[in-house]
Amino acid sequence: MANKFISIKEAIEQGQGQVSIRGWVYRERGSNKLKFITLRDSTNVIQCVLDRGNFDSTWSEVDSIRMETSMELSGEIKKDERAPTGYELQVKEFKVVGKSENFPINKDQSVEFLADNRHLWLRSRRMTSMLKIRSTVFAAIDEFFKGEGFYEYHSPIFQAVQCEGGSELFSVNYFDKKDVFLAQTWQLYAEPAIFALEKIYTISPSFRAEKSKTSRHLTEYWHAEMEVAWANFEEIQNYGERLLKHIVKKVLDNNKPELELLERDWKKLLPTLEKPFIRMTYTEALKILKDKFEMDIEWGKDLRTIEEEKLVSLYDVPVICTYYPKKVKAFYMTEDQENPEVVQGCDFLAPEGNGEIIGGSHREHDLEKIKARLREQGEDPAQYEFYLDTRRYGSVPHGGFGLGVERVIKWVCGLDNIKDAIPFPRTMERYKP
Repeated sequence: MANKFISIKEAIEQGQGQVSIRGWVYRERGSNKLKFITLRDSTNVIQCVLDRGNFDSTWSEVDSIRMETSMELSGEIKKDERAPTGYELQVKEFKVVGKSENFPINKDQSVEFLADNRHLWLRSRRMTSMLKIRSTVFAAIDEFFKGEGFYEYHSPIFQAVQCEGGSELFSVNYFDKKDVFLAQTWQLYAEPAIFALEKIYTISPSFRAEKSKTSRHLTEYWHAEMEVAWANFEEIQNYGERLLKHIVKKVLDNNKPELELLERDWKKLLPTLEKPFIRMTYTEALKILKDKFEMDIEWGKDLRTIEEEKLVSLYDVPVICTYYPKKVKAFYMTEDQENPEVVQGCDFLAPEGNGEIIGGSHREHDLEKIKARLREQGEDPAQYEFYLDTRRYGSVPHGGFGLGVERVIKWVCGLDNIKDAIPFPRTMERYKP
């Protein structure tokens, strides 16, 4: 067996001659004279043929090869349009590296069975394609912020204050201490850092004890968050728009084969690159919903999923909805100077029924106003002293947003359920494997 192994992708690109590859058996079938193996690695699949005439003395070993057996193969690659990827390997040498028992997953398994065996289902071509796109999305986020002059910054996962609603927090037994929670956002610990670094971002896990069983909710998810000093509300929106365009461009540049394997019509993503996003106020959104869909929503109510879906169905690019009623948004958002009943908050709603993917705002930087907002929401300002200190010593206008990475992946990949946008989903009903 040759010592120089190349990937299946490289072997196909070579197109002819002797190659050595290794991977796992994705499919196998055969007769008494021929064994057909579809071998996969992280780059592609290729059909491999073992002729009994070359392996008569070891045919029993060939015949025992099962799905997911790990193997090393050497032979001659040649073009064959009948093969799955247009090329075939005529095997001259093989080595079984790891035998496989009967693999429990086949195409007829239920969704629950696949979830119970997620550690094995990751090997499927659909999951592999999603994971590659996920890797591109993470890299694109990192590249975007570094290119914009941001510093990467990290906040604690264990937190002693809440940012957006106590009912959605996971409490933790922290050495018998009470009021310790898993982070649902970095924000309260990020804002202090803008007075040192000015422009910061993170990509980290967040946790929400939200009792939702929808196709859009996870209890543990990855959050790309940013915070920037001196920014106004429009600039925060502009950062979000540029970030999403950058992510989509990188996925289209690098992952069209994966999108096609997922049966995603990637051309539906092109308007996101080519057009400006739609921007409208919450009040304008209510009027559109009433005029177009006869949905009469009381002013002051937050938009529900069905209303968001109807709204974005009118457009082929994300919608940025702004200036929400103060009573449905968090205490730290800046009140609008012209209408104090609304705040400078925004939600980015993805097309094709994917809903909110970014939530952001301009932050209130006046100490007394933010204390008053805390009291309005039934919170004791004394519990937020470390955060309020940021308003006591040289406060400046600033803002930021949080992007739900899995929600973006769901949209970009055209997935039906957010659980398929993360390797091991955590939901209200699932915490293993």
